[in-house]
Amino acid sequence: MVITYYFCIMVTEEEKKFIDYWEANRLKRKKILFQLMIGLPAGLLFGLPILLTVIFNDWYKNLQFITPSQVIVVIVAVLGIAVFYGLFKMKYSWETNEQLYKELKFKSEKQEESFEGV
Repeated sequence: MVITYYFCIMVTEEEKKFIDYWEANRLKRKKILFQLMIGLPAGLLFGLPILLTVIFNDWYKNLQFITPSQVIVVIVAVLGIAVFYGLFKMKYSWETNEQLYKELKFKSEKQEESFEGV
């Protein structure tokens, strides 16, 4: 029973590398500007098909005519979608990494306590 508990709290080398990496980069990755720079390309890829459908509307003959003012509204909406998607994706990624960091930090503290007891 003690042996299985001992192996459950062992921190692997990969987990130690992640702890070191996240301690060095967690504050930088939390900044909104950094999250926007990294997440915006993914958001633009997410919104690009909508924009292409509106700009090249000749491929579907039953599509209603779109005025230039409506194109501007669609471009603004696609940019809004891209910014929201990019920020949401990066905030979610940061939160999951932060949760993993806290769990691994707790695990490594338990491991240090168990070695002190031996």
